[in-house]
Amino acid sequence: MEEPDMARTLGIEPLAGTTFGAVVKGVKVTALDDATWRELHAAWLQYALLIFPDQHLKRAEQIAFARRFGPLEFEMAAISNVKADGSLRIEADNDDVMKILKGNMGWHCDSTYMPVQAKGAVFSAEVVPSIGGRTGFADMRAAWDALDDALKARIETLSAYHSLHHSQSKLGHQTNKRDGEYSGYGLHDGPVPLRQLVKVHPETGRKSLLIGRHAHNIPGMDKADSERLLQELVDFACQPPRIYHHDWAAGDAVVWDNRCLLHQATPWDMTQPRVMWHSRIAGDPRSEAALGGSAVSAAASG
Repeated sequence: MEEPDMARTLGIEPLAGTTFGAVVKGVKVTALDDATWRELHAAWLQYALLIFPDQHLKRAEQIAFARRFGPLEFEMAAISNVKADGSLRIEADNDDVMKILKGNMGWHCDSTYMPVQAKGAVFSAEVVPSIGGRTGFADMRAAWDALDDALKARIETLSAYHSLHHSQSKLGHQTNKRDGEYSGYGLHDGPVPLRQLVKVHPETGRKSLLIGRHAHNIPGMDKADSERLLQELVDFACQPPRIYHHDWAAGDAVVWDNRCLLHQATPWDMTQPRVMWHSRIAGDPRSEAALGGSAVSAAASG
């Protein structure tokens, strides 16, 4: 029997001019039957980024949707410039949380600095600024495919260490402070995970680049040469048609595959509130565990 047209049955519209991503219309993620879920999951593996307009997810709904993809690394965290007292955190504050917000504007992959890399994430918009605050995504599968054979052969056996201390220290983040407002894993907890530059997706078998701002110090390479190569890979990979920046509307929700996409925040006028909610899907240790760790702590890896 002929298979149903997934794009027709789910209302999937592939993003124009990109190698990945799709908008899913006519679906409420809070009311997915098993058949629709199977089609949705297959679409996620194909497109790596699914965008769901007009969802307006409540906390329990977002957590439940994220759990359809697997166990969670954490249930829900605010990514926001709104403080607990309702006042706005502005750029001039330059505190730990502001440094994390700025750090997230670099291309990165979630939790590569932890022993097990994240599988993916559900991200939703509650309050959006009038201008700016987009989220960018980059297709590392297509980036690998676009490399010439000589560069593929050069990097396929290479690995790099991944450290949040390394990436945040570049912004003046005093990561050794344990009394700071942000003191999450990866700032001063070791050892530093070592990960291959070329990753094989555990479900699709496709190769992709595992790079981004947390990656540094390729074993066997001079530090300057390592930094140069990693930056050249990011600069090459994060170019059209392999990138997409989402303009948020309140109520939007997305889910992305952290095993093959990079993402980044973009600036906005921080005199305006931006409230986003992030539910992180835990990686399977069988495929997302690091190769090992360095003998030094993350605090010494910069």
